[in-house]
Amino acid sequence: MYRRIRDLREDADLTQKQMGEILNCSQRIYSNYECDDVDIPTSVLIKLAEFHKTSIDYLLELTDERRSYPRKKSEK
Repeated sequence: MYRRIRDLREDADLTQKQMGEILNCSQRIYSNYECDDVDIPTSVLIKLAEFHKTSIDYLLELTDERRSYPRKKSEK
């Protein structure tokens, strides 16, 4: 997973600092995510998937399909 989030960031031509700003965390914390020094919180995984327009399954390397799933319609 950690290589995949780094590759996505690099594909978007973003620095770790810029990615940290997008996720509302420091460059240091984001670097820890990429280096597998800390577990990535679920809320951050969701933000990463939404930002990169992919699925959490893709981030977790459960699939090689990069496309995100269609959003569920909320019931009212």
